[in-house]
Amino acid sequence: MDPEDDLDPLPEAGDMDGQAESGDRRSLPLVQLIPNLVTLLGLCAGLTSIRYTLDEYYQTAAALVILAAIMDGMDGLLARKLNAASHFGAELDSLSDFVCFGVAPGIFVYHFVLRDLPGMGWLFVLVFVICACLRLARFNVNRNAPPPPGRVHFVGVPAPAGAMLGLLPVFLALAGWVETRNWPVLVALYMGAIGLLMISRLPTPSPKAWRVPRNRAIWVLLGVAVFAGAMATKPWTVLALVDLSYLAVLGWGAWVERRKLA
Repeated sequence: MDPEDDLDPLPEAGDMDGQAESGDRRSLPLVQLIPNLVTLLGLCAGLTSIRYTLDEYYQTAAALVILAAIMDGMDGLLARKLNAASHFGAELDSLSDFVCFGVAPGIFVYHFVLRDLPGMGWLFVLVFVICACLRLARFNVNRNAPPPPGRVHFVGVPAPAGAMLGLLPVFLALAGWVETRNWPVLVALYMGAIGLLMISRLPTPSPKAWRVPRNRAIWVLLGVAVFAGAMATKPWTVLALVDLSYLAVLGWGAWVERRKLA
């Protein structure tokens, strides 16, 4: 608030316009704070994930990163629906994303897999975290730029998706598929590759481009219900499958993009 606002004279009786104007400057509807509160809840989830990682409660730590990703999707949606978008909220969201989807997954994977490879392992974790930071900085700079030509898409892998991909070695181990802790060198290289995907110029799918025919909406709702049930019973298996499917989509997109440039 501008300090000079305290020097403004109070509106005279009957001057409703002056009263409304003063009220607009001196107060804020609580509903305008809801997106920022959701962002802060997501940030708390990301920070708490680091705490549980260090205490070796890995399943809880992974669940908290996923919760932070859900909160990240909700805060932007609420900001648009409540007409509460602001520069402050955008910057807060970006800082929260760096912690939740850069720092927290990097520390998680290092503590879970790469502790026995401290030099090389930490180097590639740094690459992952720094790439997440650069990705968010690029997004902030281009926030008001015109969208890329063609169908709506992201440029590079978004930070939340990068975090989920970075946690794939954890999901595979928790699902009992592969004991990734026996392959620290491959995991380190994988983390570096995911970091590079975040800062790449590769077009990646955006949910804003998805359209559902009205006569098939019921099947989408049914699919979401089945997905939720699978997550409740076999969460790590489902998350590993989602990550592998997303990697397949990225590989297909890279191949299509290469054919266009050929």
